[in-house]
Amino acid sequence: MNVVGFAGFSNSGKTTLVERLIPLMRAHGLRVSVVKHAHHRFDIDQPGKDTWRHRTAGAYEVVASSDLRMALMREYEQPAEPVVHDLIARLDAAVDWVFVEGFKESDLPKIEVWRSPSGDYPSQALRFPQDPRIVAVAADVPGDRLPVPPGALPVFDVNAPAVLADWLRESGGRWAYRGAGGPA
Repeated sequence: MNVVGFAGFSNSGKTTLVERLIPLMRAHGLRVSVVKHAHHRFDIDQPGKDTWRHRTAGAYEVVASSDLRMALMREYEQPAEPVVHDLIARLDAAVDWVFVEGFKESDLPKIEVWRSPSGDYPSQALRFPQDPRIVAVAADVPGDRLPVPPGALPVFDVNAPAVLADWLRESGGRWAYRGAGGPA
C-alpha cells in the first residue's frame, strides 16, 4: 500500500483536496482509504439509534455492519492521542492508497496544503522547510508567490487536483508504506 499525508492548518483545504483526489485515483482502478485525525469529541453516531444506545449504555466497542458497509466505534477509557501507524495497521492491507489527513507531526511523507490569507482566514506560515517530511505543497497561489526556494519541492495548484493525482500515481514507489519508523 502507498501512504501519503496531507498536513496544513485548520480550514486550509485538506478535506476538500482529499475529497477531490479520491475519485481521480478511483478512475484508475485504485482503492483508496482515508485516515482522518479528528479533534477532541466527535460523533458519527445518531442519537436514539441502536448503536448510539449501545455505546451510551457503556459498550467499549460497537460494530455496525450491513451488506454495504461496516463501522467500528470504540470508546477510550482514558484520553489517548491516536498513533497514525496503529490506525493504518487496522486498514485492509489490499488497499492501494491511504490518504492521511491531519497527523501533521507524524513521520509520514506529507503534502502541505496551504491557503493564502483572506478576510475569513488568517495568514499562516508554511510548515516547510521546518518539517523535513513535507515533500510537496498544494496551494491556492502559484509557487513563485510562496516562500519556497525554486526547485526545492513540487508546488501544485490545490484547485487542479488532477495534476497532483497524476504525480502521486507516477511516483507511487516513493509512497510505499513500511510501517512505523521507516520511510513511508
